[in-house]
Parts: sequence; C-alpha cells; structure tokens
Amino acid sequence: MDASILVPAPDAIPVPWGWFKFFLILTFMLHILFMNIMVGGGFIAFFNYLKRDSGISTDSLERDMSRKLTFIIAFTVNFGVAPLLFLQVLYGHFMYVSSLLMGVWWLSVVGLLIIAYYSAYFYKFKFDAKAGGTRGYFIGATVLILLFVGFLFTNNMSMMLTPASWVSYFQNPHGTLLNLSEPSLFPRFLHFMTASVAIGGLFIAIIWSLKQKKGVAFAKENADQGMKWFTSATMIQIVIGFWFLVSLPGDIMQLFMGKSVIHTTIFLISLALTALTLVFGIYRKVRASVVSVLVLVFSMIMMRDMVRTAYLKPFFEVSELNVIPDYSPLILFLVSLAAGISVVIYVIRLAIKSEQKTSLSNS
Repeated sequence: MDASILVPAPDAIPVPWGWFKFFLILTFMLHILFMNIMVGGGFIAFFNYLKRDSGISTDSLERDMSRKLTFIIAFTVNFGVAPLLFLQVLYGHFMYVSSLLMGVWWLSVVGLLIIAYYSAYFYKFKFDAKAGGTRGYFIGATVLILLFVGFLFTNNMSMMLTPASWVSYFQNPHGTLLNLSEPSLFPRFLHFMTASVAIGGLFIAIIWSLKQKKGVAFAKENADQGMKWFTSATMIQIVIGFWFLVSLPGDIMQLFMGKSVIHTTIFLISLALTALTLVFGIYRKVRASVVSVLVLVFSMIMMRDMVRTAYLKPFFEVSELNVIPDYSPLILFLVSLAAGISVVIYVIRLAIKSEQKTSLSNS
C-alpha cells in the first residue's frame, strides 16, 4: 500500500510557517531542559536512596531534590504545552494519526503524570516522617512512570514520522498500537533519557556549587557527585548517539555524513561541542559546562528538526502549508508568553526565598 494515501490534508495556518518553526524550537528547548532535570534529577535521587547505606550518597542531596521535584514536574508539564501545540500546527495531520493509532496509551499520559506528580509529593512529605523509609517506593514510582511517559512520547513522535507503519492499524484497530518495529525507536528513547541523567547531574552540581559558597555542609561532595553523573552520562550518550545515527534510514543518515553541507556541519558542530562539554565535565568546570550544554542542546534540537524534515519529505514540507493571514492569534500568544514568563520568574524567586528561609531556620 502507498503510505502517502493515508496522510490527511493539512490545515491552513494564519501566519507564515517560519513563525511556528521558530517558536517550536524555542519552546521545545525550554521544555526539554526542564524535562531532563525532572527525569535525571529524580533518577539520581532514587539511586541515592538505594545506595544510602553504602556511603555513596548523602541524605542532603536527596532531601534537596525532594523539595524541588514537584516544582520541576509542574514546570515541565506547563512548558510542554506550547511546543506540542506548535508541533500540531505544523505537523498535525501526521501527529493526529499517530496519536489515534496509540490512542489508549496516549490518553493514559494524563493519568500517569497525575500519579507521578502525587507520588513526588508523597516522596517529599515522607522524607522526614517516621515512615520515611517508604519514600523510596514513591520516588521509584515517580521515576518509572516518567520513564514510561517518555517512552510513549518517543513512540508517538516516531510513529508520526513513519506513515508506512500506519498500515498496522488494520491488524490492530484498538488504539494500542506501538511502533516497536521501528529501528530508531529504542536508541531515540535512550538518547533522551541518558541526556536527562547528564542534565540532571549538572543541575545538581549547579545547585550545590552555589550552596558551597555559603558553606553548606556536604555541598562540595554533592556538587562533585552531580558532575560525576554529568560526565559519565555524557560519555554513554556519545555511544547511544552513534547508535541512534546508524539506526536512521540510510538516505537520512548520509545527510549527516557528507551528503548535505548543512546537515554535516551541524553534526560536526554537535560532535565538537560534545567533546568540549566532556572536557569541562572531567575538570569539574560547572559554569563552562552550563554554557556548552546550552549550545549543545540547541544544536541537537536543530539536528532533531532536520531528521524530522528528512523523514517527512517524501510526504510533506512545511513550505507547502496554505497561509490565510490573521496575525491576531500570534499577537495574543506573544502577550501571553511574556506574561507567563514573568509569572514563572516571580514564582521561582518566591520558591528560592522560601527555601532560603527554611535553610536559615534549620541551621
């Protein structure tokens, strides 16, 4: 069957597609940073709980993460709405189909996130309780659920890129279809999750480096532990990244191997940034690592967009979208975005002040 006949016609858009692509990349970068901190920070906290009797971890790191994780989950979910909407505007006729094919799993994401959120709160409240030993079950549940949600998102993003896989609907029309036969599915998923551990470790290093300047106990040990996680996960990420690359269809992989100047240049820049980031991590250069990681994440997002474009090129290009001019929604979005960012900054400042007061009262 010709897969192109399964692709619905796209809707018209109110402004040129470049606006949506710009905001898709911008908002996705914000979301992916929060998502990495959420999953990676939770994973490291869970690991610390499991190793609490072996002297590898300190309770201070785990306690600090328990206080921050609920906020991070909230920010991740909220910052994930905008890129998902922009993705639907540009590629909705692909994502709509893939979401329907795995509809049961896709709808379960809302419930799973609610459970993970409440579990993170129980982890926070149980930390200093008499039954504090049970907190490991809650952080463990939170991490496992978040990993599974990440897998479902990866599956949806993978399935929308491969209309040829949609014919499996005729064997499974029940909304439980998963794209397990796609060679790039698991390396794509592991690529994101390993990056999460790296960014989560760097986040911990940043927090505890600031605490170290204030003379907080165990700050140096926790900052060092964060950088160890960051460096180790980055090393593993290099291997998984190459696995992901070779799992792509040959014609797409060749774009990054010299067939396309732009694709190859971005790939080489990403490799150089990865090597530089690894050096900074080995030498425990926290600030330099932050700068290099931000640039690296941006370059990886650009590569991800190039891969998506290459996958869908036989079926569709965003330049083909019909434009019916109406700039009022864009103006409303920009105003709302500015107001939302202002509120987020205000809330973060309140949370920091509250934590500082709590630390002073406990000292």
